[in-house]
Amino acid sequence: MIHPPEPARADPDALLRAAAREARGRLKLFLGAAPGVGKTYEMLSEGAARLREGEDVVVGVVETHGRRETEALTRPFEIIPRRVSEHHGRPLSEMDIDAILARAPQLVLVDELAHSNAPGSRHPKRWQDVEELLAAGIDVYSTINIQHVESLNDVVASFTRVRVRETVPDHVLEQAEIEIVDIPPDELIERLKDGKVYVPEEASRALSHFFSKSNLSALRELALRRAAQAVDAQMLDHLRAHALGGTFAGGDRVLVAVSERPEAEALVRAAKRLADALRAPWTAIHVETGRSSGFGAAERERLARTLALAAQLGGGTASVPATDVVSGLAGYARDYRATQLVLGKSSRSWWFELRHGSVVDRIVRSAEGVAVHVLPIAGQAGAGLAARRTWREGLEARPFLWSLAMVAATVASAVGLRQLLDLNNVAMLFLLPVLAAAGRFGLRPGLFAGLVSALAYNFFLLPPLYTLSISNPENVIAFFVLLIVAVVTSQLAARMRAQAELANRSARQNAALAGFAQRIADAANPDELAQAICGEIARLFNVNAMLFMPSPAGAALVAAVPTGHEPDQLDLAAANWTLEKGKPAGRGSDTLTASDWLFQPIAKGDRTLAALAVAHVDPDGAAIRSDELPLLLSLAHQSALAMDRMQLAEAMRELDVVRSRDRLRAALLSSVGHDLRTPLTTIHSAIGELGQSALAPTDAAIVDALDGEVERLDRFVGNLLDMARAQAGAITLAIEPIDLTDAVASAVHAVRKTLDGHDILLDIPPELPMVRADPQLLHHVLINLLDNAGRYAHPGTPLRIGARRGPDGLSLAIRDEGPGLPEGKETAVFETFTRFDGSDRARGGTGLGLAIARDFAAAMEVDIRAERCADPQGARFTLSWPDRLVVRIDPEALA
Repeated sequence: MIHPPEPARADPDALLRAAAREARGRLKLFLGAAPGVGKTYEMLSEGAARLREGEDVVVGVVETHGRRETEALTRPFEIIPRRVSEHHGRPLSEMDIDAILARAPQLVLVDELAHSNAPGSRHPKRWQDVEELLAAGIDVYSTINIQHVESLNDVVASFTRVRVRETVPDHVLEQAEIEIVDIPPDELIERLKDGKVYVPEEASRALSHFFSKSNLSALRELALRRAAQAVDAQMLDHLRAHALGGTFAGGDRVLVAVSERPEAEALVRAAKRLADALRAPWTAIHVETGRSSGFGAAERERLARTLALAAQLGGGTASVPATDVVSGLAGYARDYRATQLVLGKSSRSWWFELRHGSVVDRIVRSAEGVAVHVLPIAGQAGAGLAARRTWREGLEARPFLWSLAMVAATVASAVGLRQLLDLNNVAMLFLLPVLAAAGRFGLRPGLFAGLVSALAYNFFLLPPLYTLSISNPENVIAFFVLLIVAVVTSQLAARMRAQAELANRSARQNAALAGFAQRIADAANPDELAQAICGEIARLFNVNAMLFMPSPAGAALVAAVPTGHEPDQLDLAAANWTLEKGKPAGRGSDTLTASDWLFQPIAKGDRTLAALAVAHVDPDGAAIRSDELPLLLSLAHQSALAMDRMQLAEAMRELDVVRSRDRLRAALLSSVGHDLRTPLTTIHSAIGELGQSALAPTDAAIVDALDGEVERLDRFVGNLLDMARAQAGAITLAIEPIDLTDAVASAVHAVRKTLDGHDILLDIPPELPMVRADPQLLHHVLINLLDNAGRYAHPGTPLRIGARRGPDGLSLAIRDEGPGLPEGKETAVFETFTRFDGSDRARGGTGLGLAIARDFAAAMEVDIRAERCADPQGARFTLSWPDRLVVRIDPEALA
């Protein structure tokens, strides 16, 4: 029987998404295959068009990269000033989201959506800033390259050999209007050679690596296909929200129907090949009907393997409850807007098809606008065996005995009422056991009750009594009518029972999801959350559960139900695999199947937060039934959201503590520094006056010592003030070419008293080029490094200062001979207030000098590092200028 399609109704989820979009700003993305295709130019051009139409358009951030054409396009717009922050002494500017929200324009232009914000920003990524602007009702234009799309990151890296770290989640693209900005690869390469994308040195490197013609062609295809997918998804959402029918086959969508049969895996592989040939998305669907509840363990296991294979091959999976396969499959195909449907058809006997009909034929007749691919499948022996076993399982004695007992009770009642009621009315009583048996036990007991009821009615009530013969022709008609009505009634009752079971199953799943969400939302800390996840999953599925979290030593067990379980080495190996790869492992998967536990990843985006392990209470039972797997995955997704939310809340609390501590420390440094500077100036002046007067040799030595100590204390105070400046972001740069010989000589003179007793071995070649730096900051850096070397070197040992020109830049090293640095502390020595006991870093000092040197060097984009030295033992501190900060001398100018 072919059911007519139900009237089209709007999808509630699609309506909710549409309503949510109405309250948000509109996002338009200018998507390109690679840098240089003109995304920023196109964004500014369209923004200017809206500005000319009278709309309020501002620039949030636009990266011109020094291109005059792009800078000219920004002039008509109001440009929101960027927010400047300090990081390791280096000023960093970012889009000021608070200023834009306060300004509240109609449209804001935000370049480079995949950009990572500076540390300390409200959001780590620029796309999260854009989300906040959209939520405030502000329209946004932005740009992105295809290699920055999260789902394509691995694909791009596979052929470009370049993996970008800044990515944007796919859901951002799915909610945006996308405009492709495209130029042919040859034209882009010419633009690169002409210096319109990068400076000449960078352009030559890019041409030999990322910007090859083959790479650009592949990136171009990816961009076009990803845009087509986004448009297709938005079209489907619109169709569902407005209850529009039809497939609207702008792009193909493949659907494959799978069952518990062993041959279903062949259907999945065929659908994968078809989808690849059409370059279309595809989904494997299993329709759950009343017969699904009668599946044995082997059928459930085969179905789970089939769906897992589909997911492994890159397809989607779905399990849909329905009264019959045809209506369920047709309904999902309409909602999915499938254009290609893959079915399997096995050879059936004419008697089987006469009784049950052909599912394939019914699908073909009911499918409108869908190409149906029918694949013949073999394995009839196995199918017959499965069918016979299903019949044997359906012939359990208890339901038939109950049906027989109900018929017997009905016979007793009918015999008693025979004298009071008409015989035809008495026949209606025999429908009661039929309805009860079919509704309680299913179709087969219902049919059995119908047949027995008809025979009992004939034997006990139709004359001649107690025989199976019928004397009155009218009673013959009544007998067969009763039999037919009993059969039809049993079928209807059985169908209603199946529908009720499906509805109850769906209601239980919804209640389980709601209860689980409520339970984990009540958790106050990560430990309670982990225990709640394990406890609820163990209760809902009647399994044992464990939860593993990543740790420096590998997978760490954080919760278990029941408690007290200790995982063995195989369990830990499976947990580590799941945490590292983000894929299932253990029993029922394709990896480490010897484990008794099934490990499922709890992941948020591309981060695996935890590994959930489940095992049946019976060691011989399956870890999880195939029909329960979708619910388990839904619970895992909810768990990931809860864990991610708790981690973000914890990170925000820690960040608030750090910010408060930094504010207090900066205020203390500034206050102490300024309060000490005035008396130190007075003391220094008084000592100077004493030094000019006639003093005895002993008194002159004391005054000289006092003067040296005051100078050292003055440097400490200067360090305090410098640290306060660095943390307050008050450093301003005045970059100019500097001769390192002069810079080193000036710094040595400034700390001459600290270096007293140490020979200075200077090795700076006279032909060494100058470097670009801030003279004042570089002076402070050198003073702190020399002061550190002079105080911690062994008395009488020389200090070596050398500079070298290398292929990647220029370096200046200061080496002392002392106890050296503790092993493994070469980076920690630059942290604020760091002093190491038992090393040359523990002799006096405030622990600020090297921290200030690091911050000032970072502000000038100069690398600073510390090293342990041997033969002779000591420490070496090296400043490294990149090649772009080395002043190049033009030989023709010298000539």
